Amino acid sequence: MTQDSQKPIVNTNLYAKARGRIYGSALEAVGGTPLVAVPNLQKKEALKANLLLKLEFFNPMASVKDRLAKAMIEDAEARGLISAEKTHLIEPTSGNTGLGLALVAASKGYKITLLMPESASVERRAMMGHLGANLVLTPASEGMSGAIKKAESLLGEDQNGWMPSQFTNPVNPLVHVDTTGQELWTDTEGKIDAVVAGIGTGGTISGIAKILHQHNPQIKIFGVEPEESHVLTGGKPGPHGIQGIGAGFKPEILDLPAIEKVLPVTTENALKTARLVARTEGIASGISGGAAVFAAMELARQPEWAGKVIAVIIPDFAGRYLSTALFEANK
Repeated sequence: MTQDSQKPIVNTNLYAKARGRIYGSALEAVGGTPLVAVPNLQKKEALKANLLLKLEFFNPMASVKDRLAKAMIEDAEARGLISAEKTHLIEPTSGNTGLGLALVAASKGYKITLLMPESASVERRAMMGHLGANLVLTPASEGMSGAIKKAESLLGEDQNGWMPSQFTNPVNPLVHVDTTGQELWTDTEGKIDAVVAGIGTGGTISGIAKILHQHNPQIKIFGVEPEESHVLTGGKPGPHGIQGIGAGFKPEILDLPAIEKVLPVTTENALKTARLVARTEGIASGISGGAAVFAAMELARQPEWAGKVIAVIIPDFAGRYLSTALFEANK
């Protein structure tokens, strides 16, 4: 056997191509996330529709909220509302928006304080501190409402404070009109029949719905919320384990009429599905991504969805949940 015959055979066409540029900062790397087929999951679960997962953990801070954080700060800068020299950023967060804001603050030189329910994973807390943010925890029993109330209190005490206000900021859905939603349309070349996404602030799903309905009003948009706190489908707020969605109230920026249906998913089904996706596809989704995939699979099993394309938003990465129930099955 010759040395040449021992060389591994690699089909380089199977690998992602270089992006053809050097980024000026981490902020320039936000967006443009991949849309990935899941053939193993399709076969294992006998799905009739074709699922495509949009992997938002390819953003610098591994979540979809990097898009929002960058957009809110740069919009406020452009309007002369804030500057790194004088402004103290203050924001309530379930974790991912806070990490995105901490990324932006570090890159641009802002002081930042983040307020988060104490039920959020320790990985999120540690990463915020790692990026230089000041973290204030609020009672888990008060949910996001408690974090918002505390943030408003701090804002009233600081004349240099400014709150991006992700739950009410109109930039929230708009960034997903210009980026996330348009990416879905472009990457599928318009061959997309539905989108499934979890509902936290409502910005991601509302922005996606707006741009896709402009392209094709027949595209169906499905939201996902925790069954244990299904406020959007007539239930009462309550504790749940799907971090990042299910704020316990109807967000102001949520365009509910644009959504075909909101699908409740239990925490247990979200956890099981996130593990399933990891072990069948090697895609390490966070818990809310597991909830979205579970809901999408329920649709994809129905005969009327046979042969159609359903895109699923995977908001963040499993590594953000190492200390949570997501990894209990591995112990």
